[in-house]
Amino acid sequence: MDIKTFLSVIEIGETVVIEFKRCGNGIETDTYESVCAFLNRFGGDLFLGVLDDGTVAGVPGKAAPDMVKNFIKVISNPEMFSPTVYLDPKIMTDEEGHTIIHVHVPPSAEVHSFKKVIYDRVDDADVRVTSTSAIAQMYIRKQDIFTERKIYKYVDMTDLRLDMLPRLRQMAVNHAGGSHVWKDMSDDELLRSAGLIGTDRATGEKGFNLAAVMLLGKDDVIRDVCPAYLTDALLRKVNVDRYDDREIIQTNLIESFDQLMDFARKHLPDKFFLEDEARVSLRNILAREMISNTLMHREFTSSYMAKFVIGNDRMYTENANRAVNDGFITPENLEPNPKNPIIAAFFRNIGLADNLGSGTTRLFKYSKYYSGKDPEFREGDVFRIIVPLDDAYSFDYGLGNPESGIKNGNSEAGNGFSEPKNEPNVPNNVPNVPENVPNVPNNVIKEGSIEMRILNLLEEGIAQTTQKMSEVLCVSRKTIQRGTTKLRDLGMIERVGSNRDGYWVICDYTETE
Repeated sequence: MDIKTFLSVIEIGETVVIEFKRCGNGIETDTYESVCAFLNRFGGDLFLGVLDDGTVAGVPGKAAPDMVKNFIKVISNPEMFSPTVYLDPKIMTDEEGHTIIHVHVPPSAEVHSFKKVIYDRVDDADVRVTSTSAIAQMYIRKQDIFTERKIYKYVDMTDLRLDMLPRLRQMAVNHAGGSHVWKDMSDDELLRSAGLIGTDRATGEKGFNLAAVMLLGKDDVIRDVCPAYLTDALLRKVNVDRYDDREIIQTNLIESFDQLMDFARKHLPDKFFLEDEARVSLRNILAREMISNTLMHREFTSSYMAKFVIGNDRMYTENANRAVNDGFITPENLEPNPKNPIIAAFFRNIGLADNLGSGTTRLFKYSKYYSGKDPEFREGDVFRIIVPLDDAYSFDYGLGNPESGIKNGNSEAGNGFSEPKNEPNVPNNVPNVPENVPNVPNNVIKEGSIEMRILNLLEEGIAQTTQKMSEVLCVSRKTIQRGTTKLRDLGMIERVGSNRDGYWVICDYTETE
């Protein structure tokens, strides 16, 4: 790693893949815990000689070679690390002459332990893992095969809902515009064409796979194969501690989709909306994308209960996930990754889903029309989609006039519509503009930006440290550090106290003409 890259890493700060260690008097135990956590998650980079806040203190230059030798000795010792690992630490010097040891840790295909304890990386922390289900999830994440391909040689045709196939054929034909290869296939041919009958190339076993059981299996067969599988649909608008309505859905994925859509139609308003002079159902579009995603892309071998929850100000889905990354997903950083490609392809064939990645784009587009705010996608061992709700909001320009009682509409006449303002999902307790920060440069600090949200938060006195602002605003420390750096450079905020224990405040301003 060159010095320029190192300095950019220091500016970003600690993340899920970056860790700083002081190591002033030698390498301490928590350094090896971080190595173990990186191996078990997405890998990462470890910098010895850097304080938690990014201050470069350095390690003793003469001692650095011995520190590297001791480091390699520990990670190569099967009594300390299991399984052992080979890493190649590099000694580097910054522009001020500080000696830093850089260790790049690649992700491992195995689950590692240090001193018989397993560690995982969560945000910028190393977490001790003791739960049996959490450890099992780590093994699932590191498998080199898709669990939907697992063969169940004792499942046969009598275990499947073959009565559903005529309907599914017709759905495929309708979605394809009147012609589809499934139309004239026998049941056996259709199942093979869809990839629901396969061969385990490692064992030679042939038969129906997990995808077939989840898509078409009878309820008792699904319970035998995946006893923890279900989707919990909840309405929480009045009794938010428990629920106002609930359905526990524990059937095949096709009928689960239908039942979850019925639950959404029952409890969500279908707001009037025109697109290209035709009315479309925003409710159905949003619910379809959320529900199909949580059914197609979950990890079925996990005991984590999937949820579809409708509340007052948001609806969300949660499902166990075989994570390949950690953090928020946006249309800009989206890298489509099929978790269950056979099931996803089946959904696309019958019109319950579109091309991989298009659901994210559609949710970002239509959520703005439905509530005026962006959705959130969070990738992790639990995958979450959150769509804001606002029953009073309407993007209907035809009815959006002062007398209609619909807020945020456009009172101008016209049959068409324009794009909604790009307003991110800002917490309700944050005001629009801090009162004691006049003359905010609109061309630099834009409404709804992270910089404006930080100003709002500081003015309210809700949080002051980087960590607290990260927790309140639900963004990473990296994002907060980027925002505070920009505001500091503009002279709008200042830091009080040391780099390690200080906090941020708004600078004193005097009104100018």
